[in-house]
Amino acid sequence: MAYRTRYVPAYLPALFSLVVATALPSLASAQDVVKVAIPQRGNWETSVADVGQQAGIFAKHGIKVEVLYTSGGGETLQALISGSVDVAIGTGTASIMAAFAKGAPIRPIASSTSGARDIFWYVNASSPIKSLKDGAGKTIGFSAGGSSSNIATLKLIKQSGTAMKPTATGTSQATYAQVMSGQIDIGWSAVPFGIDLLEDKKIRLLARYDDIPEYRNMTARMHVANLTFIEKRPDVLKRFLAAYDETLNWMYKGDEGLLTFCKIYNLPEKEIRIARDQFTPKEALDLKRRVGIDVAMEDALSLKFISKPLTQAEQDELFKYYYK
Repeated sequence: MAYRTRYVPAYLPALFSLVVATALPSLASAQDVVKVAIPQRGNWETSVADVGQQAGIFAKHGIKVEVLYTSGGGETLQALISGSVDVAIGTGTASIMAAFAKGAPIRPIASSTSGARDIFWYVNASSPIKSLKDGAGKTIGFSAGGSSSNIATLKLIKQSGTAMKPTATGTSQATYAQVMSGQIDIGWSAVPFGIDLLEDKKIRLLARYDDIPEYRNMTARMHVANLTFIEKRPDVLKRFLAAYDETLNWMYKGDEGLLTFCKIYNLPEKEIRIARDQFTPKEALDLKRRVGIDVAMEDALSLKFISKPLTQAEQDELFKYYYK
């Protein structure tokens, strides 16, 4: 039996290639862009978007993350309120309450950290200051106004009963330079930065975030989103949070996430392992956890961030879009 060879027009392969080439850019552009403000680049807690992007987890959920790094506090919130970014990572709870009370178009969407222990204060190893009680008249650093390190610094000053001068010093790296040059007496840091300096005895530990008893069971920082983004792109937000949660779980499941972190920020594995396992347990970063809100509100009141407590109805509205 003879088989006939089907005739294929010469132009068809070229036409097929053109169709595929035209389709590929549209497939790539199908990913929804989420602009994210991240304070303190290279911090384990706030690195999830970077790590998930590098690992392809956000892409799997149809999300492309565009990052704006900030020094924290008001800088992060301002970027969010202005609409320059869609989501702000690791923002102080009391500051979120203050912005909400003033009518800012933002809402918290998940927890960043509860029972935080990753922030600490230190001095140059040669400093005569042995404890915070020796700090009368001395300068003590925090990242930026309105940040959780700012609020904790004020709390530590009050707790120590010593009159110190709280001073915004920027990032952990910038603060270290100021401590070693004598521009500031007591510096602050967020792990992993400073772990090697402590081990090499270049700096000496004075206090940790969890030295404040009421902060041991409080959601100190939250992820917060612009209200326009929440209301107009709810599906994108849902997929962003799903990818974020998946990345977070992956970062604690084994060493692959840890090694990805080290590669992104060019940091040594030993220090990052200490930062993760000793300073930032997985339960502290549970996105759904929300505790100690009354403590955060007391801080907001005492620091005059808000003029009166938020009513239950206001709190219900504030946390309306929280991750479940």
